[in-house]
Amino acid sequence: MTGRIITCDHKIYELPELLEWDIVHTGGVPCDSFSATCAYMAELALPLHRAESFLALNGQSLLLHGIVDEYTIRQSAAGRTVTITGRGLAARLLDNESRPATYQTAALRDIVRAHVTPYGISCVQCADVRAGSVYTVAAGTSQWNALEEFCRVYGGFTPTFRRNGELAAAPRSAGNRIVLNDGTTLLSVTKRENHYGVLSEVLVIDKTRNTSQTVQNKEFIARGGQCRRVLYTPGQSTWAAMRYTGAYQIARSAENEEILTAVLPGSRIVSPGDLAEVSLSGCGLSGEYAVTQCENACCPEGETTTLTMKRRG
Repeated sequence: MTGRIITCDHKIYELPELLEWDIVHTGGVPCDSFSATCAYMAELALPLHRAESFLALNGQSLLLHGIVDEYTIRQSAAGRTVTITGRGLAARLLDNESRPATYQTAALRDIVRAHVTPYGISCVQCADVRAGSVYTVAAGTSQWNALEEFCRVYGGFTPTFRRNGELAAAPRSAGNRIVLNDGTTLLSVTKRENHYGVLSEVLVIDKTRNTSQTVQNKEFIARGGQCRRVLYTPGQSTWAAMRYTGAYQIARSAENEEILTAVLPGSRIVSPGDLAEVSLSGCGLSGEYAVTQCENACCPEGETTTLTMKRRG
């Protein structure tokens, strides 16, 4: 693994050999993040002070392009080191607030042009999605939320970032498939099932028209779940929009109900969206899981890959 920093005046500096690193790739929110430690020498003082972005490379493969949030220089009996930490380029959209805006008619490319391009982010995929109604960006909304909500409401998908920092404002393509079974070398595997916060029912109320819609999570109710929320929508919401709002809230609440975490030896390139066929008889685990996060780390004990997954279907 090697690291490079790019300064605010576009100069590139190759860092000394990395001693430890931790690269977390989610493709969305929470955004990608990194931490990298290498030997420090005085010649790095000015480049670090002016560092804007960081590149993590595994041979010729780019693992992450991110922004530098912080660096720490440390001197001890073991020598001098510097640790650089930061986040993926999605942070540029998360950190910047949008002005209030109302779009009478808008296509996704208009949203990208207004809320993404000004922050130096390239959009390599932009779905042909148009608003079916007036789209409003409220005061205090981040640039990411302005983009993500448009994609979700009118396109039914969440935009993602690639490892090189490019934005894909389109439905995620089918990922690679990996196999985790009794013959796979695993350092550890953990399953967590958490019912807290999972919604059994959402009541959506339009106060202007005094109408309401109830959406139920029938599978969770059948298992004894009971957790209702009441939401109020802007006036003149359509029946379909109200149903969608309730279904969306239920789906979001159940996203982290079952989480499977597997730690494998060595460094592997696995991306969020890849699918894992799991068959671990000793743990009683089987089925298809979607990778939501991949963490590549190296410490004195060696390199590891940690996959965080959620069950599909």
